Amino acid sequence: MLHHVTLETRREDAEAAVAFWRLLGFEPIEPPPALVGRALWMGRSGTHIHLLYTDDPVIPPAGHTAIVAADHDATLAALRAAGHHVDPHAEHWGAARAFVKDPSGHLVEVMAAPPPG
Repeated sequence: MLHHVTLETRREDAEAAVAFWRLLGFEPIEPPPALVGRALWMGRSGTHIHLLYTDDPVIPPAGHTAIVAADHDATLAALRAAGHHVDPHAEHWGAARAFVKDPSGHLVEVMAAPPPG
């Protein structure tokens, strides 16, 4: 299991980032003392998203963070209701998936189920 991924974000995007990741089932957790004030941490079922503050976030030109949403349709509806553009893609392995960008511009895949195996 992947434990965490670090995504760069602007400090002024922090509130929007927390709201975005909450829509995906993540809740704020306390980072270690050395990172307080330097990063926000979000967690869900043992997986963390570390939002590292930076003035100029680097958004990878390829690649993305992928999460499984237990209630895929409701999650996408919540993202849309919050004003996020949801881009549905072809199913993989018989499961629905869509892409959305976080407040800093990172691409996030929302899957109805994980890949097999």
